[in-house]
Amino acid sequence: MMPSIPISGALADANLLGAALGDISSWRTWLAILKAAFGETLDADERTLFALVAGDRAPPKKRVRELWCGPVGRRSGKSRMAAAVACHVALLTDHRKQLAPGEVGTVAVIASSRDQANTVLSYIKGFLLASPLLAGEVVSINREEITLRGDIVISVTTNSFRTARGQTLLAVVGDEISYWRDIDSAQPDVETYRAVLPSLVASGGLFVGISTGYRRAGLLFEKHRDHFGRDDDDVLSISGPTEVFNPLIDVAAIAKAREQDPESAAAEWDGGYRRDIAAFLSDHDIDAAVDHERPMELPPRHGLRHRAFADPSGGRHDAYCLAIGHFEGTRTDGRFVLDVLRGAKPPLDPQSVTKSYAELLREYGLHEVVGDNYAAAWVETAFKDAGIKYVRADKPKSQLYLEAQTLFARGGISLPNHPVLLRELRLLERRVHRSGRDTVDHGAHGHDDHANATLGCAAWAMRRGYDRSMNWV
Repeated sequence: MMPSIPISGALADANLLGAALGDISSWRTWLAILKAAFGETLDADERTLFALVAGDRAPPKKRVRELWCGPVGRRSGKSRMAAAVACHVALLTDHRKQLAPGEVGTVAVIASSRDQANTVLSYIKGFLLASPLLAGEVVSINREEITLRGDIVISVTTNSFRTARGQTLLAVVGDEISYWRDIDSAQPDVETYRAVLPSLVASGGLFVGISTGYRRAGLLFEKHRDHFGRDDDDVLSISGPTEVFNPLIDVAAIAKAREQDPESAAAEWDGGYRRDIAAFLSDHDIDAAVDHERPMELPPRHGLRHRAFADPSGGRHDAYCLAIGHFEGTRTDGRFVLDVLRGAKPPLDPQSVTKSYAELLREYGLHEVVGDNYAAAWVETAFKDAGIKYVRADKPKSQLYLEAQTLFARGGISLPNHPVLLRELRLLERRVHRSGRDTVDHGAHGHDDHANATLGCAAWAMRRGYDRSMNWV
């Protein structure tokens, strides 16, 4: 095991982490941040740089428990610093008090996607292999782990709050944490943070969250809101535009990006959040719509006029979903009830799924299904062959979403406790465009197949529940 070395010394030493950094002068802002986060004393110039990105707060008096670097502009060196912190904690910090003999300590780097994980892993390998001293500590390298001497492992994975449990964690570095997605959770950043915290508390480990900003929600936003500019020896939050962190960046190119798309530039380059993106539905409205007493599916009932909406899929990437529901009550105080929601996961045979959905539609007395406006031509033929008429929606899904929103606002919708649907509803984003028109869609790397079928069915049932004279039919 190598001796403990302060992170500033390791980054500046050409025989250690500095071997992969090159000219340390271009990393001065990051050096000041990391020195402060690890409880090192800053000189006058470093204190000025630190105050610039820390909201004029005082440097911590000891190593912090949590370091939140964000929102920070793109091309600021975030992922390289994530890799540097991981290497320093794994190799240049003494863990003998934290680890029992034979116990394996893990430094977990968690990325937003496989491509991003590969990028960070490449940076970590670069730091280790550029230095003969550090390279000598490497036992093996595979696709997701680097095993080091002294029973230490650096793991680089994509986010999952389940796989984060059960390890002896010495540090967790969350890279691009604002963009984490998980098919099983609407709040993967919060879930993962909660999952790793007990292990970090036991080991005295460090949590680092690094990211460009996105919308004003999520763990990074909350930590920045609660800790930026506040003196705290446990939590340090820093933020700033790209050029403050990377003096080599082309500022003219950034200025042009700001001029072309100021809303995007606020998050991408300026160290802020997108002001034009917000959650479409509040957690309160979604929770109020769930009927926990009902079964997942309601059987056909005589006297109800059911409606159906499909979100077809070719079978490779998206789920193929079908929703059946009905509208009951009066126009002013009626409500939409989702009777059935089915979703076939990819890979799937779309023809086979269409036939099974046609049989389900007939059980509810339906011979027609409305579907996504952008569905491929094969969908109409497949349903026709199965004895069902497929009608393309007269509006795109975004407008149907906005129509259905009124049901949530007045408590006029009843949903089953369907985890996938509820997760998709929570992740829907409303964007305000310069033209003044709002659109709604899933976020980056997200899906809305179940939400599309449900909200499309709700909007269609609400609209078709009355004739042109607004009489109930």
